[in-house]
Amino acid sequence: MAFEGLSSRLQNVFSKLRGKGKLTEDDVNEALREVRLALLEADVNFKVVKEFIAKVKERAIGQEVLQSFTPAMVVIDIVNKELTALMGGTQSKLARANKPPTVIMMVGLQGAGKTTTTGKLAKLLLQQNHRPLLAAADIYRPAAIKQLQVLGEQLKVPVFSLGDKVSPVDIAKQALQHAKDHNNDYLIVDTAGRLHIDESLMEELKQIVEAVSPDEILLVVDAMTGQDAVNVAESFHKQLELTGVVLTKLDGDTRGGAAISVKAVTGCPIKFAAMGEKMDALEPFHPERMASRILGMGDMLTLIEKAQASIDADKAKEMERKMRTAEFTFDDFLEQMEQVKKLGPLDQLLDMLPGAGKIKGMKDVKVDDKQMARVAAIVKSMTKEERQNPDLLNPSRRKRLAAGSGNSVQDVNRFIKQFEDMRKMMKQFSGMMGPKGSKQLKNLKKLGRGMKFPF
Repeated sequence: MAFEGLSSRLQNVFSKLRGKGKLTEDDVNEALREVRLALLEADVNFKVVKEFIAKVKERAIGQEVLQSFTPAMVVIDIVNKELTALMGGTQSKLARANKPPTVIMMVGLQGAGKTTTTGKLAKLLLQQNHRPLLAAADIYRPAAIKQLQVLGEQLKVPVFSLGDKVSPVDIAKQALQHAKDHNNDYLIVDTAGRLHIDESLMEELKQIVEAVSPDEILLVVDAMTGQDAVNVAESFHKQLELTGVVLTKLDGDTRGGAAISVKAVTGCPIKFAAMGEKMDALEPFHPERMASRILGMGDMLTLIEKAQASIDADKAKEMERKMRTAEFTFDDFLEQMEQVKKLGPLDQLLDMLPGAGKIKGMKDVKVDDKQMARVAAIVKSMTKEERQNPDLLNPSRRKRLAAGSGNSVQDVNRFIKQFEDMRKMMKQFSGMMGPKGSKQLKNLKKLGRGMKFPF
C-alpha cells in the first residue's frame, strides 16, 4: 500500500503529540525530529526534507500554536498544509489546446510502463467524452507497436501506426494530420524509451517536439525506484522541459519518496498516479488528497468520485435500506461484490477511509479475483430459499454447498460466519451518521478486529 511505512510512523508521532495537551518548544522539536527520520526512511530527497522541516518548525513554534487550546491539532494541520504544498499545492490539470487536437507526448525509460500508461490515459479521456488517437512512435522495442494496437482494440480507441521502418518523427507528423482529418481532439504519442538516458534518445525526442509542438510532455516514471525516479525526472526536465510527471506503480511503493520529492526537486507537477495494473487504475494526482492519505485522514473525495462513476445510484439507495434494516441477503452480497470490483482493489478503498488503518485486521485485508470467484461459487450453489434465509443452512446443506462449489465445509462455514459479521458491520455503518454515531464506531472496531476473508 502506498506510503504505508511513512503513514504509520507519522500517525504514531501525532498520537504522542495529542496525548500531551499543552506543547512546549521541546515537544515540537522532538516530534519534528521523528517526522524528519520518517521522511528520510521513506526515501524523500534529503534537501527536500531539510527545507520541509524548517518551514514546519518556523510555523509550529509560534506563540499562537503553543498557546492554542488544541496545539497538537494545529501542528498536524501545519504539516498537512506544508506536505500538500510540497507535492504541488493544487491539482495540475491536463492541458487543452485552443484548437484541437491537443497533443500529448509520452516519454520515459524502458520498463516504467509508458505504453500501458498511454492506454490508461486514453481510457480516462474516453470516460470524459473525448476522442483520443494513439500514435505508435516506438519503433525500437520489439512488440511495442503491437502492444499499443492490442490496447487500442480493447479500449476501442484508434491507433495510428506506420510500422517500424518509418522514423518516429514522420510517424508523429502524420499522426497529427490524421487526428485533424478524423476529428480526434487528443493525440497521444507513445515514444521510445531506453534502459538509460542517452544522447540519441534525447535528440530523437527533441525532433518530435519540434515536429508536432506538443501541448503536454508527460514523463512516465516507476514510483518504486524512489530517488532514481526523481533523478530521471530531473534529467528529462532539463532537456525537454516537461509539463508533467505520471507516477506508475504508486500502489506498490510503500515508501512514497518519489511522490513527495519530484515536484520540489524538478519544479514539474505530478499530473497522474497509476494505482494498479487495470486500464482504469489511473487517477488525477491531487496533492491535498494525497497528503490527507499519508496523514491517515483518508481521501473521501476520491472514494466518492469513484463510487459516482461506477455505482448505480438507485441500486445503492435500495442496498443502503437493506443494510439498515438487516434485510441484506446472499443475492445482495453477490451484487455488491460486482459493484465493489468496479471500484478497484479493496485495500486501496480502505486506504481512503479516515482512520481505517487503526482498525485491527483491516490492514491485512487482501482480496483477489480468485478469492471472489470462490465465494461467488458458494452463493451460486445455494437454492433460492437459502440465499434469502441464511438460517436454513444446516450442516447437511453446508456439506452440499461445499461439494457444489469445490470448497471445503470449513470454507463454507467460515464464509457464512463472516457474512453474518458483515451484515452486523454494515448495520453499524448505516447508523454512524445518527446521534449514536460514536458508540456505533466503537462497536464497528470490535467487529473489524481479526476479520479476514475466507480463503
